[in-house]
Amino acid sequence: MSPSSPLHLAVALDGTGWHPASWREPVARPRELFTAGYWADLVAEAEHGLLDFVTFEDGLGLQSSHHLAPDDRTDQVRGRLDAVLLAARIAPLTRHIGLVPTAVVTHTEPFHLSKAIATLDYVSTGRAGVRVQITARPHEAEHFGRRAIPRIESYDSPVVTDLFDEAADYVEVVRRLWDSWEDDAEIRDAATGRFIDRDKLHYIDFEGRHFSVKGPSITPRPPQGQPLVTALAHQTVPYRLVARQADVGYVTPRDAEHAREIVAEIRAEQETAGRAGQPVHVFGDLVVFLDDDPAAATARRERLDEAAGEPYDSDARVFAGSPDQLADLLQELQATGLTGFRLRPAVLGHDLPAITRGLVPELQRRDAFRQAYEADTLRGLLGLARPANRYAAA
Repeated sequence: MSPSSPLHLAVALDGTGWHPASWREPVARPRELFTAGYWADLVAEAEHGLLDFVTFEDGLGLQSSHHLAPDDRTDQVRGRLDAVLLAARIAPLTRHIGLVPTAVVTHTEPFHLSKAIATLDYVSTGRAGVRVQITARPHEAEHFGRRAIPRIESYDSPVVTDLFDEAADYVEVVRRLWDSWEDDAEIRDAATGRFIDRDKLHYIDFEGRHFSVKGPSITPRPPQGQPLVTALAHQTVPYRLVARQADVGYVTPRDAEHAREIVAEIRAEQETAGRAGQPVHVFGDLVVFLDDDPAAATARRERLDEAAGEPYDSDARVFAGSPDQLADLLQELQATGLTGFRLRPAVLGHDLPAITRGLVPELQRRDAFRQAYEADTLRGLLGLARPANRYAAA
C-alpha cells in the first residue's frame, strides 16, 4: 500500500468503552452489557460507518487495572461475554463488517479454536477473524491446572518470549487445520451415496515443541480459506509473532517517527520469517475522545479521570480532539507505512458514533476512506486474496 491509498479503519469494542469510568456516563447502558442487543447495536453503528471490522475483547480472568495480577476494585466494569460466541450471535444481524473476537491461545487448544473460527466464518459468510492473545498471569493458569506460570515482573521475561513462540505454533496448527479439507472435499452426491471425497481430507501431522496435532479438522475449509489472524504487539517479541503468522498487527506508536521504526522492524521480521512477499497490514491503535469542540473532548477526559480517581493511562496513544484533527493525525501516521487504524472509543456510546458520523465523513471528504462496501469478505475488504490450500494437488 502506498501512503496515498485509502486507509482502513477498525474499532475495538470493550465493555462500555476504554476509559474505566465510561460505564458511569449517561449514554453507557451498563445494565445491558450482558445482552446480545447491546452488542448488536454497537456493531450496527460500526457497519453504518463502513468500518472494515470490529474486535471484541476477551480474557481468562476478570479485568484488572494491574497488568499481571487481579485487583479488588469494585468501581469499574468486571466480567465479559465469550467473544467468539458473541461474534457468532451478531454475525447474522450484519452483512458487510468483519467480526474479530479475541481468543487467548495460552491454556486453550488450537483444534477447538480452529473449528470455532471456521464456524464463525460460515455463520458470517466470510467475515471472520481472530485476535490471538497470550496470558502470562499465574492466577489464570490456575483456572486450568495443567501447568504453572511463574510470577514475572515484566513482559521482557523469557517466560513471555516462550509464550509467544507457543502462540506462533498455535496459529500454525490453526491455519493447517483450516486447510485440512480441500475446497471441493464435499461431494454431496445422493445418487452414488458419497458425501465427501476422503482423499481430499488431510492429516496435518504437526509436530512441534508445544503441540503434536494429527488432524484433520471436523469443519470444512472456511469460506475465506484462511480467516483473518490478528495480534496486538508492543515490542520485538510480539512484532515477530505478527511477522510470522498474522494478517494484521495492531501496534501502539507514540508518534510518527516511532511508527516508522515499528513498521520497519515488522517488515524486517517478515523477511526473516520468509514472508517478505506476503501482505501484512500494520494498524495503529489509538484511544479516542472525540467531540466537535476539541476543548469539550479534553474536558470530558478530565471529568472521567476525576470520576475514576486517577488519570487514565493506556498502552496506546490517547487522542482528545475533533474529528478533523483526528483525520489529520491518521493521515500523518499513514504516511509512515501504517495501513490502517484500530480505534478504541473511550466511551462507546459517545465516541463510536463520533467515529462513524464525524471522522468517517471527514475522511471521505478527503478521499481517504471508502464510500461504500466493495467486497463480500473480510479478506476482500482488506485487499487480501483468498489463499490456495496448502494440501491440494497443484
